[in-house]
Amino acid sequence: MEALTGALKDPDPMVNQMAEHALWSVWFKLGTPEATQSLCRGASALAQREFGSAMQHFEESIRADPTFAEAYNQRAIVHYLCERYEDSIRDCKRAIRRMPSHFGAWAGMGHCHAHLGQVDDAIECYRKSLEINPSSECLKQAVAELERRRG
Repeated sequence: MEALTGALKDPDPMVNQMAEHALWSVWFKLGTPEATQSLCRGASALAQREFGSAMQHFEESIRADPTFAEAYNQRAIVHYLCERYEDSIRDCKRAIRRMPSHFGAWAGMGHCHAHLGQVDDAIECYRKSLEINPSSECLKQAVAELERRRG
């Protein structure tokens, strides 16, 4: 996994994109078989914007494997989409404790802090995500905008 994380910093955009895609694929498979199945069902429900069902599946995934970082990250996404930003931050932190290189959880936590008006915390999270995966132009723009706002 370190090789994939390292490839995120490759100057070739195709290498970066392939590494990012591979990492997401790996992260979705790091749970027990039962946890992974629940996570996949939750991801399908989330794609259909069935937030209640998605939440149930992600919670099943966490119960099946409390070490499964992606289950916490996906549950954080549901919280975020339902505007429960503090709950989302808690789950992002849980994901990061289990997978410190999870640039998606760092970015998600930054989005929550931004929505809560916590500009310094948002910038810090975005920068951490960019440190891991420096190709995200939208995060670079978000940092620049927040820095302008902060003055």
